[in-house]
Amino acid sequence: MLSYRHGFHAGNHADVLKHWLLTLCLQYLIRKDKPLYYLDTHAGAGSYDLRAATAARTGEAALGIGRLQGQDLPAGLAAYRELVVADAAQGLRYYPGSPQLAARLLRPQDRLRLLELHPTELTQLRKRLGSDPRVKILDGDGFTLLKGLLPPPSRRGLVLLDPSYELKDDYRRVQDTLRQGLERFATGVYLLWYPLLNLAPCRRLSQQLEKLPAAQWLQVQLQVQQPPAGHGMYGSGVFIINPPWTLRAQLEQELPVLLSLLAQDDSAQWRLWGSELGSK
Repeated sequence: MLSYRHGFHAGNHADVLKHWLLTLCLQYLIRKDKPLYYLDTHAGAGSYDLRAATAARTGEAALGIGRLQGQDLPAGLAAYRELVVADAAQGLRYYPGSPQLAARLLRPQDRLRLLELHPTELTQLRKRLGSDPRVKILDGDGFTLLKGLLPPPSRRGLVLLDPSYELKDDYRRVQDTLRQGLERFATGVYLLWYPLLNLAPCRRLSQQLEKLPAAQWLQVQLQVQQPPAGHGMYGSGVFIINPPWTLRAQLEQELPVLLSLLAQDDSAQWRLWGSELGSK
């Protein structure tokens, strides 16, 4: 569990999908003046140097966020790209993780709770966001800590779950954690990211999530290449509980653009389905 370092994968196609959706949901939620509570269960380091040896070794950012640079993008994708390159003086060198993206977007009255277990990632996260008065950083297992942090005082919030899935038990734990979260905070917006892999637990997860006690949900998948013979990631998905009511229509317009930019072969495709009526 503690061997995973996101620096190897920062800015890849999975980050683009996940963080674009996160941006769309947060932008919608902050339209109301009432404070918003953002909770990130696997926060990571907060920001990643794309010129570091870790990122350079894989080159995944070039096939992800790199493909959005210099493109004429629709509104939602353009807003996400602008948040990513907020420190554009050095070009696209640093890729912000979900905590930093949220911190850039949220307002003074909003609150962020960032959970991280890896000691090195935790140290970096504290250096980058620990002085922000809106932020509280907690050391520990996000799956375990989440229940005690819900419901938020404002009764308005977004929870992002983004584990590494290095352990097969993560597939069960994400479902249990979402179920516990809904018991305490049924009206919250929840985003769960998951990889597309040729593994049985991964193939089952999508259908199992639909059995959660959530009346409104939306599921997005982006496959960027042909599934490999082994266990390599060929795309990713996001399961959204209580999605903004405007989200589905926006995704139907912008997903084809994103696919055209991130596709790595002719098998690339996107899927979008759900039971949601929309969260006001």
